[in-house]
Amino acid sequence: MIKRTVDIIFSLIAITILMPFLVVVAIWVRLDSHGPILFVQRRIGVDDVEFLMYKFRTMKVGTPEVATDKLQDSQSYITKLGYYLRKYSVDELPQFFNVLLGDMSLVGPRPALYNQSDLRQMRKYLGIDKIKPGVTGWAQVNGRDEILLDQKVQLDSYYLQKQSLFFDLKILIMTVLKVYSGDGVSKTTPVQR
Repeated sequence: MIKRTVDIIFSLIAITILMPFLVVVAIWVRLDSHGPILFVQRRIGVDDVEFLMYKFRTMKVGTPEVATDKLQDSQSYITKLGYYLRKYSVDELPQFFNVLLGDMSLVGPRPALYNQSDLRQMRKYLGIDKIKPGVTGWAQVNGRDEILLDQKVQLDSYYLQKQSLFFDLKILIMTVLKVYSGDGVSKTTPVQR
């Protein structure tokens, strides 16, 4: 209950403060490439139930719906602006609305794609599916896109065992530092035009 209250208060404050910036980014996404501003994707929440997650679109229309690390030549799908939105996690900001809706928490395991059956099974086996997915998590601040799937699941399992408000605060602080440095993101370069 306390975590949910913190999620609501923090996300409301973040949305209020960031709203002018979100509007600018939305316009920029629209001008940068053909397609919708938001990328709405089927993700897996608590108890393996699907929900719709919101992100700023960073890839070209028609990109296959798989995890980025599974795409062959993922660089060719990322828009010029999308590279920077992903590097600094700006594309994730609309997920504060998912937090308000109750589909996500500020901190927790990143939500699996609906078609990531291997990840879903591993999480079910360890009980990770019983906690709300997060905008950021212990796996994200310990490698993000650069670690293997089983390592991510082990880090998520560690979070499940150790979760507390203080641990969440530590993860949020680490996230801000990682985002500021652009550390841990897939090593792609901007698309040339």
